[in-house]
Amino acid sequence: MEAPGQALLSVRDLHASFHTDAGVVKAVDGVSFDLRRGEVLAVVGESGSGKSVTAMSLLGLLPSPPARVSGQVLWKGRDLVGLAEPEMRKVRGAEIAMVFQDPMSSLNPLHTVGRQIAEVVRLHTTSSKRQAWERAIEMMDLVGIPQARRRAKSYPHEFSGGMRQRVMIAIALACDPDLLIADEPTTALDVTIQAQVLELLQETKERTSSAILLITHDLGIVAGMADEVLVMYAGKVVERGPARDVFYRSRHPYTLGLLAALPRVDDEAADNRLRPIEGTPPSLIHVPSGCSFHPRCSFRRLETCSVDEPPLAAHGGEAHRAACHFAEDVVSVAPADLQRSVPSAAAAAPGP
Repeated sequence: MEAPGQALLSVRDLHASFHTDAGVVKAVDGVSFDLRRGEVLAVVGESGSGKSVTAMSLLGLLPSPPARVSGQVLWKGRDLVGLAEPEMRKVRGAEIAMVFQDPMSSLNPLHTVGRQIAEVVRLHTTSSKRQAWERAIEMMDLVGIPQARRRAKSYPHEFSGGMRQRVMIAIALACDPDLLIADEPTTALDVTIQAQVLELLQETKERTSSAILLITHDLGIVAGMADEVLVMYAGKVVERGPARDVFYRSRHPYTLGLLAALPRVDDEAADNRLRPIEGTPPSLIHVPSGCSFHPRCSFRRLETCSVDEPPLAAHGGEAHRAACHFAEDVVSVAPADLQRSVPSAAAAAPGP
């Protein structure tokens, strides 16, 4: 049990790289953050930014080789990096559980969903086979699957996408973990089911006082759930802080670009087109020198940004940090209404 005020999970200088024939892929490059009981930390960024690899590094799920993981992952004060697999299994699933983004590929098609939930219970507790089966039914009922006792005997292909996702959440919550990692939990679900899944996660957090690490590219979900936000680009953290600060007083051009690309149904302006971020994410084998975002940045000054890598420094308070040489220029053009007029302002910012 963590001491009062101590972080439940404390990650320090986490690195995860893959050795390939083309070179070393630095998927996670020096990530650090803290997560306390009852908090929701959202990790956001484009595909390939290192979000999912970060989560899998925490749980020791990356095959080694080719993966190489270093740094510290302090779970209740105990370092999980390099922990022997038998010891890691006692943590994984029981204390830290993960909901993967594709339930159809995560569930075993040869076993009923009830058996798969019960298997987790038997693995991590002293429950008998019958007790584990009853716990599986209880969890299915808890996550809102109707006729749980009958449906527990069904196979994954007999469930809809939303129901399969609920089964994945039931598996993750079966042992009452202290931390739930949700990797894109609403991917490929319709809006109604998305709302139900997110409500379920929120209710679970409030009922058990657990923490949630939410990995997503959907900033709408982040706005509704997150206490803290971690913005990743090219394997690094480029901005982190309280959700309100990150949304309303963004200090990094990448965060600003993500917000400006959001559709706004309440914007009555004549020019209400989406504003994509120019260019594409860089290769993680050949990351640009200096600031990795500078080739796509409207605020860049090449003599600085292409040479010097900016540190993740405090701006507007110790809790809000950004890795940008010109963070004050960024915040000066970000109005308080979620960057409604950011694109025109960013276009006027100093160029190369």
